[in-house]
Amino acid sequence: MKDFTPTSYTLECVATGREFEDEGWMLDDRSCKTPSLVRTKYACKQLEVKSDDYGLYKFCDWLPVRRMLKGSSAPVTYKSKGLAAHLGLENLWITFNGYNPAIGAAMTTCSFKETEAYSVCARAAEDERRVLVVASAGNTARAFAKVCSDNRIPLLLSVPYDNIGALWFEEELDPCVKLICCERGGDYFDAIHLSNLALKGEGFYAEGGAKNVARRDGMATTVLSAVTTIGRIPDYYFQAVGSGTGAIAAWEANQRLVEDGRFGSNLMKLMVSQNAPFVPMYDAWRADSRQMLPYEDDKARRDAEIIDAKVLSNRRPPYGIVGGLYDALKATGGDVLVATNAQARRACKLFEETEGIDIYSAAGVATASLVKAVADGRVAKDALVMLNITGGGEARFKEGKELHRLVPNLVFPLTPDPDEVVAKVTALFA
Repeated sequence: MKDFTPTSYTLECVATGREFEDEGWMLDDRSCKTPSLVRTKYACKQLEVKSDDYGLYKFCDWLPVRRMLKGSSAPVTYKSKGLAAHLGLENLWITFNGYNPAIGAAMTTCSFKETEAYSVCARAAEDERRVLVVASAGNTARAFAKVCSDNRIPLLLSVPYDNIGALWFEEELDPCVKLICCERGGDYFDAIHLSNLALKGEGFYAEGGAKNVARRDGMATTVLSAVTTIGRIPDYYFQAVGSGTGAIAAWEANQRLVEDGRFGSNLMKLMVSQNAPFVPMYDAWRADSRQMLPYEDDKARRDAEIIDAKVLSNRRPPYGIVGGLYDALKATGGDVLVATNAQARRACKLFEETEGIDIYSAAGVATASLVKAVADGRVAKDALVMLNITGGGEARFKEGKELHRLVPNLVFPLTPDPDEVVAKVTALFA
C-alpha cells in the first residue's frame, strides 16, 4: 500500500460558520437550530495530486479519510474532439466516470458512485463493527457493494425491487453484503423509508447520504480531476441530478479551488438536469422556491417508473437545506434543465458515435441538456465547459463476462411493519 497519512480537517456548519472537530461520523452540527449541511475544511489549502496508482486517493488531501481501500479508480478528464466538433464548441472537456480502457478509465461498476463509496468507507474506522446502511436506486448500491465486499466491510443495502437489475458484479460478493428490498411498485423514497426502519435496530449506522461530507467530497473528485487536468476552473458544469449532491459537491470543490489560488477565481455555472416527467427540483427552481413543491406519492412513483434514468428519481433531495442545491444554484448563477427519455436516448447515441463509448441514461440526460443549451445560444462557442459523464462503459465492460447478480435476502411490503423489519434485518447479521 502507498504511503498514507490520515487527512487533517475540521467541520464547518454552513448555516452558522461554526467550526468543530469531527468526532468520527458526524453528519451535522448538533448545536445548529437550522437544517444545514456541514462542510470539511482541510488543513491543506493547496491540493497536491498524487500519482495515478493511488486511484481515487490521488486526491486524498481533500478527502476526509482515515485510510486507503483497495481497488479504487479516479475520474478521467480529457478534451473532447468528436462531441465538441458536433456541437461547435472549442473548449469542451469531458470528465468520464466509468469503464473505458482507451482513456484509462477503470471504474468497474461503471458509475461515479464509486467515488462516493471509496471515500465514505475510508472515512469509517478500520475497527468499526457496526453495519453500514445504504439506500439506493441502483448504481450507489452496486458501488458500495463492490467496495464493501472487496474490503470486508459489513453492509446492508436497501433498493427498490424494480431496480435490482442494476446489481450486477464481475465476481461473487462476500457474504458481509446483504440486500433488502421494498416490493414491486416501490421507488427510491420507499427504499429510504425501509432503510430508516432497519436503522432502528442495534448495531447499524446510516451512511448519511448528502449529509455525509465523505460522500460529497468523494463526488467532488470529478471537479478536481477536471480542474487539475485543464489548469483552470471551467465556466460551465453540466450534470444530471437525482438528489443534486454531486452538484453541491462540485460547488464546494470550486470554492476550495478558488482558495487554492492557482486555477482562477470564478464559480462554474451549475447546469443540472432532470429526466422528464420526474422533475421536482426543476419545478421548485422555476417557482424560485427554496422548498420543494407538493408531489403526490402515487404520481411521484408513476413518474419515476416512466423515466429511463431511474437513478434520478429522488423525491426528498437536499435541495432547500442550507448549503444545498438551491444555494449552490443561486451562488453560481446556475439553472435546472430538463430532458425527455427520447432526448436522452438520442444524446446517448450521439455520445457513443462521437466519443466511442456507451453511457448511462443519466449521463445522456446531461448530454441532451448540453446539446439544447448550445442550440439555444446559452453557451458561447469558446466557453470552457465541463460535462460530467456520471456513468458509462457498461456494455464495454460486460463484453465476454459472466456476471453475478445480487439476490434480495428479504423483500418487504411498501408499508412494512417496523418491528418485523428490525427483527428480520438484525437476524441477517447474527
